[in-house]
Amino acid sequence: MKILIISDAWHPQINGVVRTYEHIIEELEKSGHRTNVIGPADFPQRVAMPGYAEIKLALFPYGRLKRKIEAFAPDAIHIATEGPLGWAARKYCLRHKRNFTTCYHTQFPDYLAERVGKFFPFLKKATKKLGIAYIKKFHEPSATLLTGTQSMKEQLEGWKWKIAPPIHTYTRGVDLDLFTPGAKTLFEDLPKPVALYVGRIAIEKNIEEFLDMDWEGSKVVVGHGPDLEMLRAKHPNAIFTGKKTGKNLANHYRSADLFVFPSVTDTFGIVLIEALACGLPIAAHDAIGPRDIVTEKYLGSLHEDLSIAATQALEHADPQKCRAHIIENYSWELAASQFLEVVQGTAS
Repeated sequence: MKILIISDAWHPQINGVVRTYEHIIEELEKSGHRTNVIGPADFPQRVAMPGYAEIKLALFPYGRLKRKIEAFAPDAIHIATEGPLGWAARKYCLRHKRNFTTCYHTQFPDYLAERVGKFFPFLKKATKKLGIAYIKKFHEPSATLLTGTQSMKEQLEGWKWKIAPPIHTYTRGVDLDLFTPGAKTLFEDLPKPVALYVGRIAIEKNIEEFLDMDWEGSKVVVGHGPDLEMLRAKHPNAIFTGKKTGKNLANHYRSADLFVFPSVTDTFGIVLIEALACGLPIAAHDAIGPRDIVTEKYLGSLHEDLSIAATQALEHADPQKCRAHIIENYSWELAASQFLEVVQGTAS
């Protein structure tokens, strides 16, 4: 089967959307399917996304995109994102009466509301409503809308759609050879316990709540983003390492004692299962993503007060059980199987 994925988030970006499709494509191709990804780098005219300088958006992509779609002649078209490429792909499919699937990877209405609300608090609620209307309009013609968790599915189903698409979940996985418990080779000189955050450094990730929480040990922030320098200046006692990948990232996970996830706007949070695979318990809010992953006491704690969640998570931590839970419940093979079942069922 020839499967085309069209995404505004693709190489050279590094984020959850890109990592998800990298792994799913690897599994699909192992099974003999042929895949292709069309991303912003395939278009000569691009502009930086406001607030995300490293994310380039394709300008006026329809004509070139049409030629690329027809050259590949896919059996199935999957539109991963709601940006300019996503809208152009949606337009092509509707014009040519092609079924297509979509995915809700990002809580765009919340992200937009947080950014607008930072400068105009009185517009935050209205902005979120506009964001929801934008998302619904984009996904309504989809043959199937995919999302990461049952809680996210329930949220989407709770929206008032004109014509609601079928909504299915598909999981995520983790590289169990890379993300493993092991020797703590970093942070030897830091006060213990070490609380770790990994992810994008941006307002919607709510990192400042982590940095403000009561904690007798150390706080380490791994990642890059537009708020990095501001947070580094405001919180000189925290350790900001910048972006880490591969073995270096895995060493940061396993060298910490606890993983703190302050975001309330994520749809899944791959970093959560990476941390658990390394034996770290999770401290987070009772929000979509953590709610579906932290389902046992030994996996961590969910609480409106992150310092309480962190203390409780450490009390019940069991690194071996954390890893065993990930091995049993999450894999890229399963994620690819769930993805393939949906796209095969809607191919046109």
